Amino acid sequence: MPDSARATIDAVASAFTELPADEVTDTGVDGPIGWRGYDGARASAAERTGERESVVCGVGKVGDTEAMLIAFEFGYLGGSLGGRTGLRLERAFGRARELGVPVVSLIATGGSRMQEGMRALSQLQRIARESALTRAAGLPQVAVLRDPTTGGGWATLGAGADVTLALPGAQVGFAGSRVRPPGDPAAYTAERQFASGHVDQIIDPARLRTKLERWLRLLTTPATEAAPPGALGDADLPDTGWAAVEQARAASRPRAESYVDDYFEWREDISGDRCGGVDSGVLCGFGHRDGATIAYAAQCGTATRPAGFRTAARLVRLADRLGIPVLTLVDTPGAANDADAERAGIGPAIAEMFEALASARVPVTTLVIGEGGSGGALAFAAEGRTWVTPDSYFSVTSPEAAARILKRAEPEVPTTADQLRLRPQDLVELGIARGIVGPAR
Repeated sequence: MPDSARATIDAVASAFTELPADEVTDTGVDGPIGWRGYDGARASAAERTGERESVVCGVGKVGDTEAMLIAFEFGYLGGSLGGRTGLRLERAFGRARELGVPVVSLIATGGSRMQEGMRALSQLQRIARESALTRAAGLPQVAVLRDPTTGGGWATLGAGADVTLALPGAQVGFAGSRVRPPGDPAAYTAERQFASGHVDQIIDPARLRTKLERWLRLLTTPATEAAPPGALGDADLPDTGWAAVEQARAASRPRAESYVDDYFEWREDISGDRCGGVDSGVLCGFGHRDGATIAYAAQCGTATRPAGFRTAARLVRLADRLGIPVLTLVDTPGAANDADAERAGIGPAIAEMFEALASARVPVTTLVIGEGGSGGALAFAAEGRTWVTPDSYFSVTSPEAAARILKRAEPEVPTTADQLRLRPQDLVELGIARGIVGPAR
């Protein structure tokens, strides 16, 4: 059995003030559908746990950030969701909006409470409405998946959070252990949900307080804008188009991780597109720089896959809702174009990223740090706010692909690269880039 709700709160918060428990008494005997013995089960659960419901809600201090904490008490009827649970959650979200504070859900639940029938299941709509109102208010929501997190608790507070963290080995899935079809039990674990793009991070319980402190600080302290990073690689401009391509493709050239590590004092990554995919060639998250937060979406030099575009679009939309400026780093030979990428929706995924950047209200800054290969690179670039490094290029397509399209022989590829005017200085002259950044300090 997981730690109690109050022990979990004590583990992450330095102070906690519980919301008043102004409960509504059920009409009739044994709950709304007259489930025989339900009143007795609730009385036993209350005596065993010291709680009157399956959630404890209140305002807590996590590091320097005040937040609304919602902690599930699994010892109270398996942390299940009933009508009074929904009422408590509704009041917690409403109070969070009044105070203008983020919501942290510390989840351990088996799902909806059978003893209340559809009255219990309908609480998921109530929770979804409150979450949506809180999202519209521009307040972040963070979920911590304890063991177990199943059913409607996973499908609302867990999977619906802006950032989803999970404890190692936690059971996480829509189907609880007693109702699953035969199959792979590992599919219902935090680790598999992380590998499938549904969880952002797996967190050691000993580090949970520190991680929550960092996440809440990042999500509530937006910077004004993101200045372009300085160049970390070769400072000499290429003489020819082909020289620019060779510089950008050099194995020794600094990659995205070097840039974000140099740019930020510390950072936290998000992971996954929430559609079943993860692209290790795209790095997304939020970083702390000069006392404020900047979001980042960075290509890491590989062909970007559908999950990469969708994860980056998710990052941009979240940052935009929270008023956090975005930095994008362009470095890809192009979008993945194999059969698997087409089946996974590479076109719609690219369109999603274009739309996310085009509709962003926060400032978006782009730096091309390596290869800028066609539309797969352009989807990460902010119109009118793109800079380039001396060891980068940006092209309508690769010189090799251009030569093939034009039915030119392989020896003509370097000449084709020159004709494409893809060098950093060409991009500035053409008005594609605002400038070439100098060396990082």
